[in-house]
Amino acid sequence: MNRFFQTASSLLFLLALFITACYVTPKESSDIAQDVLQIGNLTYRGGLKDGRYHGYGVLTRGDSVLYAGRWDNGRRQGAGMATDEKGRTIIGKWNADTLVSGFRHDTLGVYEGSFNKKMQADGHGIYRESNGNWYEGHWLDDQRSGQGFAFTEQNKLKVGEWKADKYRGERITYTTERIYGIDISKYQHVIRRRVYPIHWSQLRITHLGTASKKAIHGSVNYPISFIYIKSTEGVSITNPFYRADYRQARAHGFHVGTYHFFSIYTSAEAQAAHFLRVSHFSKGDFPPVLDVEPTPRQIEQMGGATILFARIRTWMKIVERRVGVRPVLYVSQLFVNRYLPLAPDIKKNYDVWIARYGEYKPDVHLVYWQLCADGRVSGIRGPVDINVFNGYQDIFGDYLRTKRIPAR
Repeated sequence: MNRFFQTASSLLFLLALFITACYVTPKESSDIAQDVLQIGNLTYRGGLKDGRYHGYGVLTRGDSVLYAGRWDNGRRQGAGMATDEKGRTIIGKWNADTLVSGFRHDTLGVYEGSFNKKMQADGHGIYRESNGNWYEGHWLDDQRSGQGFAFTEQNKLKVGEWKADKYRGERITYTTERIYGIDISKYQHVIRRRVYPIHWSQLRITHLGTASKKAIHGSVNYPISFIYIKSTEGVSITNPFYRADYRQARAHGFHVGTYHFFSIYTSAEAQAAHFLRVSHFSKGDFPPVLDVEPTPRQIEQMGGATILFARIRTWMKIVERRVGVRPVLYVSQLFVNRYLPLAPDIKKNYDVWIARYGEYKPDVHLVYWQLCADGRVSGIRGPVDINVFNGYQDIFGDYLRTKRIPAR
C-alpha cells in the first residue's frame, strides 16, 4: 500500500513540476506567435511557427485537455500532459508525436512505463493499484502480455507469463536438473487383457507426452526420482499389483508413495479404513495421496462441493493421524479453478498435486505437477503418467528431510 501512495505522491509532484515548467518558461523566440486557433471542435492555445503548433501549447476538445506541453513543428515533442480516449491522465515524454514513456493515472492505480502510438501501455511497465496489487513486466496494447511478476494484496508472488491480461503461470523448461517421477497402477501391467511386467532396472523417462507443447532442453532421457503406486479405490477395490510393485520400487532405490482413488458413493471413514488396511507405510516413504477426480455432475449428485470437501477433510485427518504426515491432495486444474476456492483451509493447509497438461506451471501450493498422461518410460509397456517435483535439488532435499513418513 505504501508503494502506491509513494507513486501517487510522485505523480502529483511531477504534475506540479510540469505545470510550473510549462508556464514559467523563457520568453519564446520572437518568430513564434502566441495565438488561439479553432479547428472544428478543437481549440489550440499556444505558440505557432509557420502556421504550425510550436513551443508550448494546449490542445482541447470542449472542456477536455487532449495535450498540454511542448510542440515542434506541429508534432508533440518533449514533456507533456495528455488525456487518452478513456479519460485517463498521462504525464510523459513525447518524441516525434509519439508518447515514449510516462505516468498514467486511472481509477484503480498508476501505470509507469512505455507506451505505443495509441497511448496504450506497451513494452516494459509497472502498474501499482491502490489496493496493494503490483505488476512489473511486459505489456501489449494496454494488457499484461509476456514475462512479468506481480504481488497481490495478500503478498502472494506470481512469476511467469501473462497473456491477454491474464496470468498463465510459469513456463517450465524441462532439463536433466528437474526432479521427475511417475505414478502407476494396474494399467501399467494389463494392456488389452495381456499382463506385462515392469523392468525396474531399466526405468528412465524417454518421452514427455503429446498433450501440449513443451520447452525441452536437450534430449529426454531422465532418471526417475519417485514413484507413486495406486493401492485402493472406494471401499473394496484394490490394485492387484500394488504389493509387488511397492516392494520392487523400494528395492531398486526409488522414493515411494501410495495413493487412494476417492469414491463419491461411500463414506470417507470407510475409504480411509480400506486404504490404511491394504497399504504399506514405511519410514521414509512419501506422503500418502488422496486422488479426487469427480466430474461436476457427480459433485452435484452427492450434494455439492460442501459435502465433498467435508469428506475430503475427514479422509485426510484420519490418514494423517495414522501415518504421521499430512497427505497430499491430487486434483485437476478444473477442480482447482472451480471448487478449491470454496475450501480455503484445504488450499492453505495441504500440499497439492495437480494434473494439468498445459505448458505453464499451476498457480497453487504445488508439490507435484502431472504434466502428461501419455509419457513413455523405458521398462514399462504403454503410456505412463509423468510428474515433476516443484523445485530443484535443494528444495527436494528439504522435502525429503521434512515431509516423508517418520519412524513409527
